[in-house]
Amino acid sequence: MNEPSRSLRIELRQWRQFVALAEELHFGRAAARLHMTQPPLTQAIAGLETALGVRLFERTQRSVHITPAGAALLPEVRELLARAQALPGLARAAAAGELGRLRLAFVSTVGFDLLPRWVRAFRERWPQVALELIEATGDVQLELLARGEVDAGFVLHSPGFTAPGLAQALIASEPLVVALPETHPLAAEERPSLKSLLAEPLVIFPRRILPSLFDAIFALYNAAGRVPQVSQEAIQMQTIVNLVSAGLGIAWVPQSVRQFQRPGVVYRSVAWPRGRAVPACETSLVWREDAVSPTLAHFIGFAIETPGSTPARVAVL
Repeated sequence: MNEPSRSLRIELRQWRQFVALAEELHFGRAAARLHMTQPPLTQAIAGLETALGVRLFERTQRSVHITPAGAALLPEVRELLARAQALPGLARAAAAGELGRLRLAFVSTVGFDLLPRWVRAFRERWPQVALELIEATGDVQLELLARGEVDAGFVLHSPGFTAPGLAQALIASEPLVVALPETHPLAAEERPSLKSLLAEPLVIFPRRILPSLFDAIFALYNAAGRVPQVSQEAIQMQTIVNLVSAGLGIAWVPQSVRQFQRPGVVYRSVAWPRGRAVPACETSLVWREDAVSPTLAHFIGFAIETPGSTPARVAVL
């Protein structure tokens, strides 16, 4: 055989001709199967062998046999043709948002309950969409969205918060509860009073990662004429709860954090003064309105409509 061409150009048509001959082992039958005459098929196979620099078939006047090289190539070519045949359908699925990749950032509180249920349900509905999950605090999520490194994010905030320059959908609202060391005297009370709690050292996240909720918690103290005694700051809710278990103070956490059962910690609802609304925190899905792919559009609708969500608003800010 001649040396293969340096610029190897082989069309799918030639590979189909190779498969037909490999399966029929007869030029006449293979040509009829391909709806062509025998001489062009003979020329096409010879051209393919020249391009590859490998003999694929041994011919005699009475028979055609596939060579070991041809036999080794056959399953690979069949797979190539099957994948090529599937490409139009894949392109249509991608355009419809039924195929692709979705990069979702989330705060740890979403991972306790909502996210696992949503991931399972979303994958059942759109099995060809790969979900890439990135746990990140709210401030980091906003940076990732600005750089286009995630498609959407779940952020925790106080009621009324809006993410500048982003579209936003409220997903869930839940009350704040207090995490206490199990050995703390207030842990024995089913609903400790707000006044007693405000005198305790506080474990809280840094303001930069959750400014709206940080300010809302501080407002509880300010309204009672108190200044919070911050004993320790920590970024993740799990870390905050762990520090509470070590006796470093109490912590105000979303109710969903109750599912994080850490030995040495109890969670309690608070006895709020009469007429005082129970402080709440909210979870919203945020995304860039100028970067909504069909796949992301599916997820936005899915997140808003999924049972367990409590959508109150969808806004472009």
